Parts: sequence; structure tokens; C-alpha cells
Amino acid sequence: MRTNIEIDDKLMDFVMSTGDFKTKREAVEAGLALIKRRHAYAAIRAARGTLFWDDSDEAWARRRAEIAAESATASTTGQTDSDVAPAMAELAVHEPVAIYKVDKPLTSKTARKPRAPTGRAKGAVKGTAA
Repeated sequence: MRTNIEIDDKLMDFVMSTGDFKTKREAVEAGLALIKRRHAYAAIRAARGTLFWDDSDEAWARRRAEIAAESATASTTGQTDSDVAPAMAELAVHEPVAIYKVDKPLTSKTARKPRAPTGRAKGAVKGTAA
């Protein structure tokens, strides 16, 4: 969405000099994403004390016994393994899967070159002594 906004020049200069932003748009979008993340964290903090998590060995053993009982019941009632598979999948260990696709592998010619140091300390403001 296209929007024209007035931003304090000193604030934008500070953000551009301390952040790793190429454009002012990136800086503004990062700020908006930060606000969105803060609201998500607030919702998580609001749930504090309302959830119960039993990670003891006894709880895991009890759950495995429940699944085994469901599996035994399913086999006596004539259900197939595909009917029981969702319950067993709950205990399976899943490796993370990449949600991106790499078209071309990165080579030394296509790699981004690191930025040259600016001489300022990280977090220093332009025009002030470090």
C-alpha cells in the first residue's frame, strides 16, 4: 500500500546508521514488523499460567500406553493401520523442512561482498564523538 508519511529526520538518520537497512522503506517495514511481533508476544504472555504442560517420563509413558490401547482396539475392530497412523504420527520425530527452493547454488561470483567498515562504532550516531 502506498502511503506518504512525515518522519523525523534525526530519528531516520539514527535508524539508518545503526540498522542494516538499505532503504528507508526497509527501516519503516522493520519497525512495523517489530510492533506486530510485540503484540504477538503480549498474547503469549497473557496465556501465562493458563496452560499445563507435563513433560515427565510418566506422562509420555501414559500417552504411549493410550496410543497402544487405541491401536489394539483398532486391530480388534478391523480398522486398518492408516486409520491409526494419525495417532502414531503424534509421537514421531519430524525433521524441519525448508520452505524455500534454491534455483542456483551460491558461487563466489554471485555471493554478496561484505560491507567495508565505516570507522564508527556499532550504535554510534553520526556527528557525535565515539
